[in-house]
Amino acid sequence: MKVAQAVAEALTRLGVEQVFGVVGSSNFHLTNALVGSGARFVATRHEAGAVSMADAYGRLSGRVPAVSLHQGNGLTNALTGLTEAVKSSTPLLVLAADTPPADRRSNFYVDQEALVRAVGATPFTLSGPGTAVAEATEAYRRAAVDGATVVLNLPLDVQDADVPDLGCRPALPLPDVRAPAAGPDAVAELADLLAAASRPVFLGGRGARWCADELSAAADACGALLASTAGARGLFAGSPWDLDVAGGFSTDTTTELIAAADVVVAWGASLNVWTARHGALFGDGVTLVQVDRDVDALGAQRPVGLGLVGDVAQTAVALTTALAAREHSARGYRTEDAATRIAAGAHWRDVPYDDTGDDGHIDPRTLTLALDEMLPAERVVATDLGNFSAYPQLFPRVPDVRGACLPIGFGSIGLGLSAAIGAALAQPDRLVMAGLGDGGFMMSSVELDTAVRLGLGLLLVVYNDDAYGAETQMFGPEGHPVDIVVFPDTDVAAIARGHGCDAVTVRTVADLDAVATWLRGPRDRPLLVDAKITSFPSFVMDQIHAAGM
Repeated sequence: MKVAQAVAEALTRLGVEQVFGVVGSSNFHLTNALVGSGARFVATRHEAGAVSMADAYGRLSGRVPAVSLHQGNGLTNALTGLTEAVKSSTPLLVLAADTPPADRRSNFYVDQEALVRAVGATPFTLSGPGTAVAEATEAYRRAAVDGATVVLNLPLDVQDADVPDLGCRPALPLPDVRAPAAGPDAVAELADLLAAASRPVFLGGRGARWCADELSAAADACGALLASTAGARGLFAGSPWDLDVAGGFSTDTTTELIAAADVVVAWGASLNVWTARHGALFGDGVTLVQVDRDVDALGAQRPVGLGLVGDVAQTAVALTTALAAREHSARGYRTEDAATRIAAGAHWRDVPYDDTGDDGHIDPRTLTLALDEMLPAERVVATDLGNFSAYPQLFPRVPDVRGACLPIGFGSIGLGLSAAIGAALAQPDRLVMAGLGDGGFMMSSVELDTAVRLGLGLLLVVYNDDAYGAETQMFGPEGHPVDIVVFPDTDVAAIARGHGCDAVTVRTVADLDAVATWLRGPRDRPLLVDAKITSFPSFVMDQIHAAGM
């Protein structure tokens, strides 16, 4: 048996079920071996799309997908998507063929380990046929157990070597690792703090994505309001005490309620500048608490009064028990006034606005709210990034934390379309709507072929202002020429039809009747909406200005 075959069999036994990638000569045999061992392979049109699809798949499925890449240029093409996965803490295994060390004059050669380290991913390299399966197992373990974004480099000479009869042991099954709760003294201190609080708020981040029940029970015990970071949107969907997204994307109501809190507990949230609204989200008298599995995360981006190291879910359960032992029962922040304010203004769809639509363009808020009313409740909203992106990110309702996929950790445009494909494969029973800018769409439109080939019923909404909208809105009002970021009117719908999609151009709400017809079925191919939108600064721009970007 060749090493490529042995590694593929080991990885599928460990749990690799879904693989994305672009196949070249150096990863041809490995990819075929993965398919032959039972994995599903999706051939994408670009390596950047492969990694973004895998990133979204991992976020929404809770499983570790793999990506198969050609040596050298296959990896360099994938670096932006890989960096996004790192920034968003997505467990992921990239299998990158590699040039043998003795062949450094090859035109394919780059220092792949250095590239991987440079973007923050964890590199592994197969060192020989006798250790290949053990090294591949360790790489997968780092992704599946430790939650790392991992790149396993597979030199061609090692891939093609025979597996020694006695030197390559089969992969052992992974342990079921359960991280402990924070220590009892720390939990007791937090329980005392919350028992004395009158306006507590729980803030859930990416590290709390699968802990909604445990956090909700603890919040019920102390009367805490609930909020999430943008990366965990939907965590508390359906609760009357849900403030939706906290931070730079908050409504004024959510911002005011959090700023008035006396205790804020951040669960699995890094408290970065966007979540903290550049320091303005939390009031002067607040006690800020952070709970995280990673001790290095505590206080790394914001000073905290109390830090607890432990599993979010287990710590929340321990906290509920500690509050019950104190026979604590308080209304906390869950007052009639808070309930009224939340119902009226904590969610962007409830905030009034002046419609800017004209005869040829639709207001992006009006567009998004109309689509929100049309879509089935069981949905996933995936978005790209740009001046437009706040509207598809925050205006549509999502049923739960699996209903939102926001690849915005690296601040790159062009990832949304591929993320929507990965989301659809991870959540096949839900309709996926992708909010895309025309700039990001033009970068990534090649993956329309992948969506059509897979028969995915995606709703792709291009918020089309014929420009890089963030730049026009940032520099235009200051009097700078913006010709270099404005483009001719492009028939995006025609591009989509050329790939085999259904498509419609939308300038008014009445034009959305075609979307309603498509929603009724059979939805066996994507529908692209080329929405000609009015252009004005969104609150995304407020945060970019506040960050000094």
